Amino acid sequence: MRRSALHRWYVSKILARHNTSRPIQQALHQALRELDASSAPGLNVGCGATNLHPRILRVDLDPLALPDYLSSADKLPFADNTFSVAVSQEVLEHLREPQLALAELARVVRPGGLLYLQTPFIIGYHAAPADYWRFTHEGLAAMLQRAGLAVEALEPAVGPGTALYRIVVEFVSVIAARVYPSAYLPAKALAAALLAPLRWFDSWLIVGEQRWRIPGGCLALARKPI
Repeated sequence: MRRSALHRWYVSKILARHNTSRPIQQALHQALRELDASSAPGLNVGCGATNLHPRILRVDLDPLALPDYLSSADKLPFADNTFSVAVSQEVLEHLREPQLALAELARVVRPGGLLYLQTPFIIGYHAAPADYWRFTHEGLAAMLQRAGLAVEALEPAVGPGTALYRIVVEFVSVIAARVYPSAYLPAKALAAALLAPLRWFDSWLIVGEQRWRIPGGCLALARKPI
C-alpha cells in the first residue's frame, strides 16, 4: 500500500470519523434525497476519496482521488445552472479566496437547487496543500448570503467532543515531536486511536444554547433562489 493510500485510510477511518456524525448524515441525506427527485446531476467539489452517489460528479485537484474532473473550486468547468445539488465538505479552509469558490458553486447550481456546505471551526493546521481559514456559523451564513444563497439550515457538524479530541491529539503529537522530532506522526496515530472516546461527548453537547461556543465545525444547507 502506498503511503498516500495509507494516509487516506488513516484520515477517513480514524482521524476524520466526524463525517459519520448524525447531523452530517442527516443533512447529506436530505441533499441526496433531492438529487434522487431531480433529473439534473449532482456535484461534489473537493471530493477526495468520497463517492456519495452514482449521479454526483466528483471534482478535485488531487489526481490520486481519481475524480471525474481535475479542477480548482474557484473555476469550475461547468455551465451555469447545471446541477440540482452541490456538496463541499471541508474544502473552503484550504482556499485562498473561499468566497470565489462559493460564487462558483452558486453559479453552477440551478435555480431552486441545494448546496450542502461543511466547514471546520476548531481543528489543527492541516495543509492540503495549504490551510487558510476557520469559520464560525455566523461567518458561514454571511458568506452564503453574499453568494446569493438562502440559508435553510445551519447546525454544528460536530461538537465540542470532536473539537477537544482534535486539539488534544495535536497537543500530544507536538510534545512528542519536541522530544523526538520524528515522533510526530507515530504519536499522532497512537493518540488519535486512544483518545477517540472524547468524541462521544458530541451527542450530548451538540445541542443547547451553548452549542456554538466550541463546535468542531459547522454545516449549512443553502438554496439558490428561483
